[in-house]
Amino acid sequence: MAANNLIMTIAKVIIATAWADGSIADDEIISLKELLWRLPAVHAREWEELEIYLDAPVEAAERERLVAELRQQIDTAEARNIAITAIDNMISADGVVSPSERAVVEQVKKSLTEAEVGVWGSFSRMLIGRRAEAAAAAPNREVYLNDFVRNRVYYKMRQRLSAENKHWEIPDEEMRRLGLAGGLLALIARFADGVSDEERAAMEATLRSAWALSPESAAFVVEIALANGEKLDLFGLTREFTEVTSVDERRAFLNALFSVAAADKASFEEIEQLRLVAMGFQLSHQEFIDAKLTVPRDQRAP
Repeated sequence: MAANNLIMTIAKVIIATAWADGSIADDEIISLKELLWRLPAVHAREWEELEIYLDAPVEAAERERLVAELRQQIDTAEARNIAITAIDNMISADGVVSPSERAVVEQVKKSLTEAEVGVWGSFSRMLIGRRAEAAAAAPNREVYLNDFVRNRVYYKMRQRLSAENKHWEIPDEEMRRLGLAGGLLALIARFADGVSDEERAAMEATLRSAWALSPESAAFVVEIALANGEKLDLFGLTREFTEVTSVDERRAFLNALFSVAAADKASFEEIEQLRLVAMGFQLSHQEFIDAKLTVPRDQRAP
């Protein structure tokens, strides 16, 4: 377990370093993912811990926290050997090592083998006293890992509001429900042939009505939900939504989802998706039919 924790911390520092200039190009992200997947500790759940660092820039304070964690873990020759072996195995997994990959790996290995000099020594000196306290108190996005995985829209809303120094007068519990609802609306709207203006308007109308949001706030939620639609999980969202809502609330929201699908005529495929949603909401087949019939016949497939 200790070795896995060490390898995961190395992976996080590698990602944080890639964010040092404030951005990672798409091809760099692909390369990073290919390399990180080779690490022996990286399985499905562990990958979620890494993906949250790939999702948005890692600022200096958070990067220093990760480096401080790594320095604490690499405190013996055995730990250094574990780290170096993991890196060697990662880079040579497919038998092809480019010159640029080799240069990076050699620099990392050199840093790990030097005691209190070079890169890690510099970080150690930086983290003395107040800097050590600052690193310990630095942002830790893993606190929100569960939200990142299970309620991505809520996570992104919080992240955006924090970045813009804004505060919503809405309880956190309701904001979580709003995130789940926004995600489900986005999945249905995006399911067939992109999102039409009519579907976007229907999404915003649903949120304004159910949560008494202003037009600007509803548009904000819809924007975030649609931007993250390809990363959302229909089954996960329906399960989470079911856990925090009543049967009456789920019936009403299923009707709202039908209205979004029907904004530019609900297709057979969209209706079948909504059948799955109804099942996930633990509603009966008759309740699904009742919701379907709220949409006029000329606005839906048979």
